[in-house]
Amino acid sequence: MAAYYVGELVSLMFMAIALGMDAFSVSLGLGMQKIRLKRIALIGIIIGFFHMLMPFIGILLGQAISTQIGEYTVLAGGLLLFGIGAQMVFSAFNHEAPQLAQPAGIGLLFFALSVSLDSFSVGLSLGLSDVRTVVTLLMFGTASMILTWAGLIFGRKVHGFLGVYSEILGGSILCGFGLHVLFG
Repeated sequence: MAAYYVGELVSLMFMAIALGMDAFSVSLGLGMQKIRLKRIALIGIIIGFFHMLMPFIGILLGQAISTQIGEYTVLAGGLLLFGIGAQMVFSAFNHEAPQLAQPAGIGLLFFALSVSLDSFSVGLSLGLSDVRTVVTLLMFGTASMILTWAGLIFGRKVHGFLGVYSEILGGSILCGFGLHVLFG
């Protein structure tokens, strides 16, 4: 029984890191703007909050849907995770770099919302599979906050060659979890 819980925590940890990789890759580019450390701390906290809020909404919606679709919930959850991961991988190859918003005021909120939208979809699929909500949300928020801080600080030092690779890694991990849910 303890091995089951440890396995579930490890799976959630890897999923949290995979979701945070999107914030990490975008933060690398944002960090090249030489943002002050105080602002970096605030950006990480806001993104961490959104990475808890969006999956929470998704989990609630997924639990409501799961009562409607019954036995198809595992299939839907696995396909959704795989689809999100595949979208992350394919978007990494889109070479048209979007214009980054300024990390202040409403721009910071839109920035946090944009990098946490994929966590809504993951929350939706997790809501279909009856996951431990509080632990999941804390792991998602903490991982994305730390990875955002790392991306912003690392972006101050290095110029953007890791951005695409981290998004590919995150998408690959989500694809793997989706396949594991479907066939595991």
